[in-house]
Amino acid sequence: MAEALVFEGRCWKFGDNVPTDAIAPTHTLVRGFDTIREHVLESLNPEFPGNVQPGDIICAGRNFGCSSGRAVAPKALKAVGVGAVVAESFSRTFYRNGFEVGLPIMEIVGFANAVEDGDRIRVSVEEAVAENLTSRTSLRGEVPPSFLLAMLRAGGIINFVQPDNPDMHAELDALTR
Repeated sequence: MAEALVFEGRCWKFGDNVPTDAIAPTHTLVRGFDTIREHVLESLNPEFPGNVQPGDIICAGRNFGCSSGRAVAPKALKAVGVGAVVAESFSRTFYRNGFEVGLPIMEIVGFANAVEDGDRIRVSVEEAVAENLTSRTSLRGEVPPSFLLAMLRAGGIINFVQPDNPDMHAELDALTR
């Protein structure tokens, strides 16, 4: 049975238009993932790289992951243990790259206004529900297409397209009917 795409952790709140350059700073890119992890989002919150814990959830406003199409940005968030990213909207490139690397992301309008930094958050990607456990509020977005959910369950596109992955074959069959 596939693992449920449910995540719970501390909320790290960011605003609108968070660029990929802030997620994975330019000066770190040639130094490898150890260095990138030490600087993820530090220009927007200097406490983030040293205090983020596995399963924590980023909540943001509109256009998260904008600017360059830096594919390493969602990988950097996954590398520091971010469980999921919930935003009002994502740049299209970041949205695609997030699913491709197996980073759970959800678009839920209004959720950024329903959380504060440090709140306890639970998200179910399959149900498109984000809950603020601290304030006891929740909002719902649109469930991602089934092939994107299957890609997340597989851990990203590389695992998803393996010839022995029955989920991939089922999704391809459904898309071609």
